Amino acid sequence: MTPKIQSVHFNADKKLIDFINEKVTKLTQFHDGIIGTDVILKLEKSSDQANKTAEIKLQLSGNPLFAKKQCATFEEAIDAAVDALRTQVKKHKEKALAK
Repeated sequence: MTPKIQSVHFNADKKLIDFINEKVTKLTQFHDGIIGTDVILKLEKSSDQANKTAEIKLQLSGNPLFAKKQCATFEEAIDAAVDALRTQVKKHKEKALAK
């Protein structure tokens, strides 16, 4: 599964794209029903230092899962969003097994 990465108001470098691919691909360990992933990186116009936003949407069979985090770096935002999605994926899988 290769995530679709979109960067708004800037061009993401190869190092950041590789980091995103590595982190998001690890989510397949927790659920094998992930159909696709969309990642949107935004550089917010703000005086706040934490102006980098990462949005990740996982397409699963059923409802999609979504996480949005804003941090000082894109790497931190991706880490936080992936952690949030990991929790959501585990809960989704537990619900599916309980049915």
